[in-house]
Amino acid sequence: MEHRLNPFKASPKGYQAMAALENFVASCGLERPLLELVKMRASQINGCAYCLDMHSKDARALGESEQRLYLLNAWRETPFYTERERAALEWTEAVTLVAENHVSDEVYQAVARHFSEEELANLTLAIATINSWNRLSISFRIEAGSYRSSLPPRTATA
Repeated sequence: MEHRLNPFKASPKGYQAMAALENFVASCGLERPLLELVKMRASQINGCAYCLDMHSKDARALGESEQRLYLLNAWRETPFYTERERAALEWTEAVTLVAENHVSDEVYQAVARHFSEEELANLTLAIATINSWNRLSISFRIEAGSYRSSLPPRTATA
């Protein structure tokens, strides 16, 4: 697959706007490991190799276990995720696939039990942001593999 163009060089102001949103998401108060799981799950659904590479590396740097990363696609069938993470992953799937099923009241009620209104708004912004990054990376065939996490390494979690 051949790289098409660098959208960030082609539209620097567009990149600045996306980066500002990403910076907000990173500092919105949601747990960084949770955000990495959400970014990974949306990127799995969308098939974004560049973002999967990036967020798996960042998740590992934050101490995420290989087992949880490998099983993320089947999170419903494993005991390895907290109830809060499960709610966030279900919300991620519903928001990412909004054109297929919209977002049901049941999913909203399930996630609202684990997140405050502000957290839920911020979680939704995080999901919207990663979906936008996915669409840019996929559309312009941004090559996976070169990303290096700038996060300091931590020990793995169970």
